[in-house]
Amino acid sequence: MISKIHATLLMVKDFDKSLHFYRDILEFEPSTVEEGFAAFHIGLAILDMTKAVEMISAEAIQPTQSFIPRSLFAVFLDDCDAEYERLKARGVPFIKPPVTQPWGQRTGYFTDPDGNIWEISHFPKAD
Repeated sequence: MISKIHATLLMVKDFDKSLHFYRDILEFEPSTVEEGFAAFHIGLAILDMTKAVEMISAEAIQPTQSFIPRSLFAVFLDDCDAEYERLKARGVPFIKPPVTQPWGQRTGYFTDPDGNIWEISHFPKAD
């Protein structure tokens, strides 16, 4: 029975650009960096799409297809507004700045170099 996800891996078209984004812009600490592969202590890994094709198959990976975002990575923070300002100053492309959702959670959204969507959020503390 599957009871836990042990790895979350993104297949990326431009490995160097994605490595720079995750390591240098978002400041995720790498645990492993090899040719075409990097893993980060946060629990995320990136794999160059050409290596993914070699590992799996071109039919499964479809490396020439345009990206259609179907996944969202959610990160809970103490203050997503402060993180929004920090990341925005570092050039992170936000698709939506933080807003308060009807259920009270404050959320903002950005994309990585391959168009994967990330959500930063927090629940404001009651006064």
